[in-house]
Amino acid sequence: MEGEIEELRLAISKAGSLPPFDVVQDLLLSIGVCVRCVFRLFGVQGDVYSSSLLTETTVYGIFGELHGNRSDSTPKILLTQDLTGDKEKKKVYCNICLGILQFCFTNDGNDYNLDTSSKQQTTCLDNLAEVVANTVKAEGYQFHDFSVEISIPIITMANERAFWIYLKNKYGSQDWFKEMFHIEQISIKDALKLSVISSLQSHMNAKHCFGSSRIRLTYVHLDASSKLQNLLAKELASKKRKNDSSHDCSIEDSECVSDASIRKVLDLLEDSDFSECFALPRERESKPCHLTVVPCRMATFIGGRYLKYSRRVSQSRWIIDDERIGDASVEEIICNSVLQKCRGDTYKFHSAGREDMDVRMLGSGRPFLVEISNAKILPSSAIVKDIANTINYSKDKFVFVKSLRVLGNEAWEMMREGESEKQKQYAAVLWISRPLTERDIEKLSKTKDLEISQKTPIRVLHRRSPLVRKRIIHWMKVEKIVENGQYFLLHLCTQAGTYIKEFAHGDLGRTYPCIGSLLECRAEIIQLDVTDVIMEGFD
Repeated sequence: MEGEIEELRLAISKAGSLPPFDVVQDLLLSIGVCVRCVFRLFGVQGDVYSSSLLTETTVYGIFGELHGNRSDSTPKILLTQDLTGDKEKKKVYCNICLGILQFCFTNDGNDYNLDTSSKQQTTCLDNLAEVVANTVKAEGYQFHDFSVEISIPIITMANERAFWIYLKNKYGSQDWFKEMFHIEQISIKDALKLSVISSLQSHMNAKHCFGSSRIRLTYVHLDASSKLQNLLAKELASKKRKNDSSHDCSIEDSECVSDASIRKVLDLLEDSDFSECFALPRERESKPCHLTVVPCRMATFIGGRYLKYSRRVSQSRWIIDDERIGDASVEEIICNSVLQKCRGDTYKFHSAGREDMDVRMLGSGRPFLVEISNAKILPSSAIVKDIANTINYSKDKFVFVKSLRVLGNEAWEMMREGESEKQKQYAAVLWISRPLTERDIEKLSKTKDLEISQKTPIRVLHRRSPLVRKRIIHWMKVEKIVENGQYFLLHLCTQAGTYIKEFAHGDLGRTYPCIGSLLECRAEIIQLDVTDVIMEGFD
């Protein structure tokens, strides 16, 4: 205890920005401002905010000693004194932060209220950290690290403004007040983080840093906010009657007025007008803020390549008139396994292009990415391996995944690039309306980097914009199936986004040139497989 008091005494002695002792006494005892708000508004820096001894009683005593007051008292004795009268019994809260920096709040019907003793200050801080940690645990999150986001009532901004107006009116002529405008103040949010982070790390057994895991603390004080809203509404109405003019904005009699609206009204009011309706000292709040704790995690990405072996499986879920088309979808097979293991809220499936349901995806596989929203469990290498095994060894064996792993945000950019800028290889069984000749084989095989124009195919016009797309056929290779037959195997490499079926039959002239126009006959694809999607970063 003595060591902690010495640390606090040292911190206070170095806080040259604090005002004189009588001003601190006025703020703590008369105005009802908590110690942490006094410290932060006068720019006190450092770890002092997390000290359990940072109470009105202790600081009052130490500050008095350092300024030559109460020299007959010691901090140890002062710890047992009740300088605030019956404040503990009434449980009144800071006139600026509304108890936030006193670690007082209500949560799920439980009250975590104010006690002025240092022991109870430690308990209040531990209560806050424990509530946060228990919420994270109850919702099933695995947090190895975390960052904290804080939302506070807009009334705290009005409280701070009233605080500075009070100081200006009462102490504006004093030298210390003129010098304080060079001080960098600390916000309630930052002061709360400085206070609670160490305890949170201990309770959660996790490191505080900026990462994908976040905890949002939302403080709301409906009573105080409603009072502010009513006061501002009356002030605006009064000004309107006096000036007989309309204002740019107004506050309506509603519980759902936005913070932005209140902030705009506050900005409209001059200090003199603001003081008439909202001035210190005033009756202090007897209830703390309500605290809501919401843990969340930024999007998690798992990606790799998939192979599709069935011609009855679409890439995404296909429902027409409430009836499923096909046996399953690649998206559902992969994403349901990922979502189950990671315990996320929702998913999005991204792929480097797509194939029709009756087209198999073979060879190296098509790159894909699963974006998991708010995953409660971070996928480890063991979990990723388990996901792959679940998909690859399923009874149906429709889909196979390879190179599956956790990817960063950069994978999304790679995926978008791969949709239009990469090359893809296909193998197609074609039929033409006459026997294939050696001249046909030579003509197709010598075709290199052929530019074609494709209007949006008729079969997808209902869901795609009617555009003309320029695409490149890089090369083609022909294999005979039977001598002098009308069927042959065509291998081709094209720019991503090429409609291959339409390149064969021409789509009633909407794709030109096409296989039919090159060979001067009718052409149709009987079967089509994707054999390679050339794209780095997913192997």
